[in-house]
Amino acid sequence: MMFVAAGAAVLVAILLFLVRALLGPTTFDRILAVNAIGTKTVIFVALLGFIAGRPEFLDIALLYALINFIATLAVLKFVEYRRLG
Repeated sequence: MMFVAAGAAVLVAILLFLVRALLGPTTFDRILAVNAIGTKTVIFVALLGFIAGRPEFLDIALLYALINFIATLAVLKFVEYRRLG
Protein backbone atom coordinates (compact mmCIF):
# COMPACT_ATOMS: atom_id res chain seq x y z
CA MET A 1 0.00 0.00 0.00
CA MET A 2 2.86 2.36 0.77
CA PHE A 3 4.37 1.85 -2.68
CA VAL A 4 1.06 2.69 -4.34
CA ALA A 5 0.99 5.95 -2.37
CA ALA A 6 4.56 6.67 -3.47
CA GLY A 7 3.58 6.04 -7.08
CA ALA A 8 0.62 8.38 -6.75
CA ALA A 9 2.87 11.06 -5.24
CA VAL A 10 5.30 10.73 -8.15
CA LEU A 11 2.43 11.08 -10.62
CA VAL A 12 1.19 14.21 -8.84
CA ALA A 13 4.72 15.63 -9.00
CA ILE A 14 4.85 14.88 -12.74
CA LEU A 15 1.56 16.76 -13.21
CA LEU A 16 2.89 19.75 -11.27
CA PHE A 17 6.04 19.79 -13.39
CA LEU A 18 3.88 19.58 -16.50
CA VAL A 19 2.05 22.72 -15.39
CA ARG A 20 5.43 24.38 -14.85
CA ALA A 21 6.58 23.30 -18.31
CA LEU A 22 3.49 24.82 -19.90
CA LEU A 23 3.44 28.05 -17.90
CA GLY A 24 7.13 28.63 -17.28
CA PRO A 25 8.14 32.26 -17.76
CA THR A 26 11.44 31.45 -19.48
CA THR A 27 12.74 28.78 -21.80
CA PHE A 28 15.14 27.51 -19.18
CA ASP A 29 12.30 27.04 -16.67
CA ARG A 30 10.51 24.91 -19.24
CA ILE A 31 13.64 22.87 -19.98
CA LEU A 32 14.21 22.31 -16.27
CA ALA A 33 10.59 21.19 -15.83
CA VAL A 34 10.84 18.72 -18.74
CA ASN A 35 14.10 17.36 -17.30
CA ALA A 36 12.40 16.94 -13.91
CA ILE A 37 9.51 15.12 -15.60
CA GLY A 38 12.04 12.73 -17.13
CA THR A 39 13.67 12.18 -13.75
CA LYS A 40 10.34 11.50 -12.06
CA THR A 41 9.46 9.10 -14.88
CA VAL A 42 12.68 7.18 -14.17
CA ILE A 43 11.68 6.97 -10.49
CA PHE A 44 8.17 5.85 -11.44
CA VAL A 45 9.45 3.10 -13.77
CA ALA A 46 11.84 1.85 -11.08
CA LEU A 47 9.04 1.88 -8.51
CA LEU A 48 6.72 0.07 -10.89
CA GLY A 49 9.38 -2.57 -11.48
CA PHE A 50 9.77 -3.03 -7.74
CA ILE A 51 6.02 -3.35 -7.21
CA ALA A 52 5.64 -5.83 -10.09
CA GLY A 53 8.71 -7.82 -9.06
CA ARG A 54 10.39 -7.27 -12.42
CA PRO A 55 14.02 -6.21 -11.90
CA GLU A 56 14.53 -5.69 -15.63
CA PHE A 57 12.52 -2.48 -15.30
CA LEU A 58 15.57 -1.00 -13.58
CA ASP A 59 17.54 -1.48 -16.81
CA ILE A 60 14.81 0.37 -18.69
CA ALA A 61 14.84 3.14 -16.09
CA LEU A 62 18.63 3.53 -16.40
CA LEU A 63 18.42 3.68 -20.17
CA TYR A 64 15.68 6.30 -19.97
CA ALA A 65 17.78 8.33 -17.53
CA LEU A 66 20.68 8.36 -19.99
CA ILE A 67 18.41 9.37 -22.86
CA ASN A 68 16.88 12.12 -20.71
CA PHE A 69 20.33 13.48 -19.81
CA ILE A 70 21.60 13.50 -23.39
CA ALA A 71 18.38 15.04 -24.71
CA THR A 72 18.53 17.80 -22.10
CA LEU A 73 22.09 18.63 -23.08
CA ALA A 74 21.14 18.68 -26.76
CA VAL A 75 18.18 20.98 -26.17
CA LEU A 76 20.26 23.35 -24.05
CA LYS A 77 22.97 23.46 -26.72
CA PHE A 78 20.36 24.13 -29.40
CA VAL A 79 18.76 26.93 -27.37
CA GLU A 80 22.12 28.58 -26.77
CA TYR A 81 23.74 28.23 -30.22
CA ARG A 82 20.69 27.64 -32.50
CA ARG A 83 22.39 24.59 -34.02
CA LEU A 84 23.45 21.15 -32.82
CA GLY A 85 26.63 20.70 -34.91
